[in-house]
Amino acid sequence: MKLDRSTRYLGATALLLLAAGPLLPNWLRFVGTVGLANSLVVLGVMLLMRAGLVSFGQGLYYCIGGYAAGVAGKYWGFTDAFALLALGVVIAAAVAAVLGLLLSRYREIFFAMFTMAFSMLLYGLLSKTQALGSTDGFNVVQASFAGFRPPEESLRGWVFALSVLTAFGCAIALQRYLRSGMGFAGEAIRENEIRVEYLGVSVQRVIYAKYLLAAVLASLGGGLQALASGHVGPDMAYWTTSGEFVFVVLLGGTAHVGAALSAAFLFELVKSYVFQLSPYTWQLSLGVVLLAVILFLPKGLWSLAGRFARRPA
Repeated sequence: MKLDRSTRYLGATALLLLAAGPLLPNWLRFVGTVGLANSLVVLGVMLLMRAGLVSFGQGLYYCIGGYAAGVAGKYWGFTDAFALLALGVVIAAAVAAVLGLLLSRYREIFFAMFTMAFSMLLYGLLSKTQALGSTDGFNVVQASFAGFRPPEESLRGWVFALSVLTAFGCAIALQRYLRSGMGFAGEAIRENEIRVEYLGVSVQRVIYAKYLLAAVLASLGGGLQALASGHVGPDMAYWTTSGEFVFVVLLGGTAHVGAALSAAFLFELVKSYVFQLSPYTWQLSLGVVLLAVILFLPKGLWSLAGRFARRPA
């Protein structure tokens, strides 16, 4: 199959990050890992937004992915990173398969509020569960990779490499999906879903499939976040966490999957510096950044790439 330009660029960037990983300082490698993990959730939110849906509840599946990795290691003795991620995907897909039957019927503010409500239900449940650490959460066991357990000082390097492969692999697959008939159907639904129904396409089935795919991506992000930080807590399901993912989508734009990857890393980098400089007002600083983007770049930071691409030689 012939590779398009986006696939080549994404693949080259992934190889570059893998090669540069051992040379990066520990703090930057950790920020990059968290950014890549969160970018998977952002990809799912972007997928829904391209269909005209805004989800404030992706923290539900983000938390499921993280807690699946934590519980499986703490109580069941699983340590393999691939198995932990796969377990989170299976549980998240099962939950999304049930909730999607209801949520695929709603649009606009109703969809946003229902997704947030289910996420807050999980937050309340975990906050009251003493066996899972209540509001403090609990630590995640050190992961192994296909039977190999790396030394503790090099574990973050392995998790970073896994995050690069997972995030960019999903981004390449999603970019191809967006270029398919099902991907374009989402944009058609956003414009006029009645006409889509007239064409013989079930709008509810398309929305259901996109919601299921977004849940799987969010669970992968939550699992990687748990492996990177070594800790999970109920705040992963809180509505502000889901709001940050929507913030990142608005920051980067929805034109390309590269917007989600770059905006997620940029958000984590800026957040780290702003929090260090102003730990009590960092949300205000990020709000100013978002306001500036909305005013001057309403299509997100990725629109700058389009401007440079159209600039004559």
